[in-house]
Amino acid sequence: MWFRRDLRLFDNAALYAALSGTEPVLPIFIFDRHILDMLENKQDRRVEFIHRALEAMQQTLIKKGSSLEVYYGKPSEVVQALLKKYQVTSVYTNHDYEPYALERDEAIGSLLQEQGIAFHTFKDQVIFEKSEVVKDDGLPYTVFTPYANKWRAKLQVTGIPAFPAEKKWQQFYQQSPVALPTLQKIGFEPVGDPFPPSVPADAVIQHYREKRDLPALPDGTSHLGIHLRFGTISIRQLATRAQQLSATYLNELIWRDFYHMILFQFPRVGKGQAFKKAYESIPWRNQEDEFKRWCEGTTGYPIVDAGMRQLNATGYMHNRVRMIVASFLAKHLLIDWRWGEAYFAAKLNDFDLAANNGGWQWAAGSGCDAAPYFRVFNPTLQAQKFDPKQAYIRHWVPEWQELTYPAPMVPHDVARKRALEVYGKALKGE
Repeated sequence: MWFRRDLRLFDNAALYAALSGTEPVLPIFIFDRHILDMLENKQDRRVEFIHRALEAMQQTLIKKGSSLEVYYGKPSEVVQALLKKYQVTSVYTNHDYEPYALERDEAIGSLLQEQGIAFHTFKDQVIFEKSEVVKDDGLPYTVFTPYANKWRAKLQVTGIPAFPAEKKWQQFYQQSPVALPTLQKIGFEPVGDPFPPSVPADAVIQHYREKRDLPALPDGTSHLGIHLRFGTISIRQLATRAQQLSATYLNELIWRDFYHMILFQFPRVGKGQAFKKAYESIPWRNQEDEFKRWCEGTTGYPIVDAGMRQLNATGYMHNRVRMIVASFLAKHLLIDWRWGEAYFAAKLNDFDLAANNGGWQWAAGSGCDAAPYFRVFNPTLQAQKFDPKQAYIRHWVPEWQELTYPAPMVPHDVARKRALEVYGKALKGE
């Protein structure tokens, strides 16, 4: 059983299938050098989070007389080494929809096929995937609302399955504990920050609708993004709770499925291309000094600066504020949304290619079902509406009322007029 984005031993589709067979199951994880070697920051909270999740899994496996085997290397080389070490008859894993993952899995599948070894993959990180929710003519949806309606109707018919792998743990391969490589062994250093709990109080989901847009509230959102990203919780169990407690929260999980479907059906979006091709002609200003001020949180707009400073300090940014800072970069500064997408990819603990790309293209206007190009968030009005007592701003930008705080980089009215002109001309082909 090859774990990737599903770091849990319960309600796991591939693990349940593997443990349901007659042969002992060896659990493995690969710290993929293709991915890790690209991470410039060697104090990456995400790598530490994965390491902690693996340690927790290992403690459970040891109690069952088994052990996780964790490797650091290129997947094809690790798999080849495992085939020499063990008499492998089949490999089980869960689907991943990102461009690199698809190429990796195709290569591993071919390698195993050459050896006569079965490669079984399963849907696990979403409720509905690929072409499971499509229009009546079989074409994929590109607008969210009809997709969500079909999604809900399908759920009424299928229900949410469960894969209680925990009932079959006796099928794990029995061996003495194998030491996990340390973070330092794979080239990283611990940050030591606490991570959000893996199970939120029901109250958070229950009151999600009225609290989710208020960034000053510590419990306004569930903080489950990182747990969904690495599969330390089950999307099926979370969706079941959302069904019972909050239609608004369930709707956010549908958005997540929607963006994964878009990435699968239109892989170009995961390779740096705009969903709406007309938006490729926008002449971005791309001023590096302005991008630097956006990154550092010194734009002169307190709500924008608070969001960027929260991201830089913690690896997290409130969802409402993500929309505000993304709109500011693409519309106020006319900086290519891909610059912002890449910055978020490097910084966000819960970075997920499908959701990150979907969110950025939504903000820039270039995505499916995106905010129209003429919708330009006014950061000041957004702050007044969602942080009326300036609690969030005061926390992250304590000097915002001091003389030392910079003036706005560009007046909102000037920025809006400029964005409408630039977008308008480009989209008309002028």
